[in-house]
Amino acid sequence: MKTSYDKDIVAWSQEQAQLLRSGRLSELDAQHVAEEIEDVGKSEQRELASRMAILLCHLLKWVHQPDYRGASWEATIQTQRNSIERRLRKTPSLQSCLADSDWWADAWDDAIALAASETGISYRRFPAECPWNAEEVLSREFFG
Repeated sequence: MKTSYDKDIVAWSQEQAQLLRSGRLSELDAQHVAEEIEDVGKSEQRELASRMAILLCHLLKWVHQPDYRGASWEATIQTQRNSIERRLRKTPSLQSCLADSDWWADAWDDAIALAASETGISYRRFPAECPWNAEEVLSREFFG
């Protein structure tokens, strides 16, 4: 063994897992293992932010384009809510993201960019900050 982390991460990760399982801890590439473990958490946060941005985008579209409202938009809103709720239930520590103003601002910026792109509405016509709180956004009855 001894595949380089930089040369083949898949082979490297399999080797590291085998070393862990066999208790050969002194042979681990500890620095990179630690980085990969941290990346798992960051990946979960990115996934949550992506789903939130899509949800917020569709809520913006719902509010700003009432003539285009339809079952597909409503389905997307509910699907994203379900996915977010499931992710929060399976990974409770992600709840802290909903209270993190930087995380929320990033999700909002992504939502505005997506909504502007999909609707042709100027980015500047959307609020600079999200006008809704997390409880509203995740409520099945809320549509802005």
